[in-house]
Amino acid sequence: MTKYWIVCMLIPFFILSLTSCGDNSVSVVAQPTIEKEDTPRVIAHRGANEWYNESTITAYKIAADSGVDSLEIDLRMTKDGELIAMHDETIDRTTNGKGKVSDYTLEEIKSFQTLESDNSKVITEEIPTLKEIIETFHDSQRYYIETRLVNGKLAMEEKLIQLLEEYQLLDKNLVTIQSFSEESLLKIKELAPHTELALLFRKESFSLKKANEVDFPIIGIESADVTQKIVNELHKQGKEVHVYFTNKQTQKEEQERVMEYQVDGYFTDYIHFTKEILAI
Repeated sequence: MTKYWIVCMLIPFFILSLTSCGDNSVSVVAQPTIEKEDTPRVIAHRGANEWYNESTITAYKIAADSGVDSLEIDLRMTKDGELIAMHDETIDRTTNGKGKVSDYTLEEIKSFQTLESDNSKVITEEIPTLKEIIETFHDSQRYYIETRLVNGKLAMEEKLIQLLEEYQLLDKNLVTIQSFSEESLLKIKELAPHTELALLFRKESFSLKKANEVDFPIIGIESADVTQKIVNELHKQGKEVHVYFTNKQTQKEEQERVMEYQVDGYFTDYIHFTKEILAI
C-alpha cells in the first residue's frame, strides 16, 4: 500500500481526534441524510391549480395529463350529505357564491360556479362531487383524499368508504386518506383496515413524539416545520414524510430545501417545477 493511501485512510481518524480532544469540548455533528431508494410522490394539490380553477374536473385532468402520482382532493359535505371537492369551509374564496358548504344542498351548490381570472377572461366551472371526479378517472389515477369533521362530528367517513368500495378503488390500493383529525382516521381504519392513512400536523404544531407513536404510515408536515432530524427519526420508524406548503411565494425554495432531506412526498402547486427538481 502506498504512503498516499495510508495518509488518506488516517485523515478521518485525525479529524475525529481533533473534534473530541480538550476539556469540556463539544463537537456539533450535522444530521446525515438517510438515503431512500423510492422516488418521492408528486401529489397535485387541489389539481393543477397553477393553471386552472382549483379542485375542478379540468384542474384534475390537467394534473393527470402532467403525470402526477396522486390527485389531492379536499372533502366537504353538503347539507344533504353529499361529498364535494372544496378546501374551504365556505365557498366565498373560490366561487361566485357565499356561505358555508354545510348550509347548502348539493342542488344549491351546483348553482354556483368556481372562478378564475385569466387576464381579461373569467373562467368558470361547476363545483364537482367526489363521485364525479372518480367517474372521470376511475382506476387510471391514484387519489389522495382529505377528510375532516363536519360541525365537529364524524359524518363523511362511512359515505366516503362506501363510494370508494363501489368503484373498487380500495381493493386496487389507489387511495390514501389524510386528515388533521386522528378521530376521523381511526374511523376510516375501522371501516377499511387496509387503507393507507396519513396524519396531518398543522403549521407550528408538529410533535415528533406523537408522530412516532401514532399507528399511521404517513406523516404530513408543513414545510417550515421540516428538519433533517425529523425526517430521519420518522424514517427510522418506517414512516413516510409528506410535505405541504402554505406559502406559495416561498414554495419553490422550500421544495428544494426539503428535497435535500429525502422527504417522500410533495403536495405541489407547481407540478412541472417539482418534477424538474426531482428529475422525474
